[in-house]
Amino acid sequence: VQLVESGGGSVQSGGSLRLSCARSEYSFSGWCMGWFRQAPGTERGEVARLDRDGSATYADSVKGRFTISLDSAKKTLYLEMNSLKPEDTAMYSCAADIPVYSGGYVCRDGYEYWGQGTQVTVSS
Repeated sequence: VQLVESGGGSVQSGGSLRLSCARSEYSFSGWCMGWFRQAPGTERGEVARLDRDGSATYADSVKGRFTISLDSAKKTLYLEMNSLKPEDTAMYSCAADIPVYSGGYVCRDGYEYWGQGTQVTVSS
């Protein structure tokens, strides 16, 4: 499974960016999806998660500013980022995983498939 990211770049504080994570063949329908970021000298952390039922969860640091979504064809995952701050500067990566069956299909804590990453730089 190949995930191709795009949309990173440099913006000023308060600006917006939209990251994309595309899959060329099959759709992400029913998959577990997430966006992660890692700044230099820090551990990678999940900023947004989209469960297989479409419910989204966010890290406290991005709540109200970031939105994770899938397009109607369910082949592209987005991360809409608004009101960007310098502390949002990081390498952003998308991740995907097939849910496992445990009395019903559920998402695991980890992800099997990863994109290559796209850099987001926010200047003050």
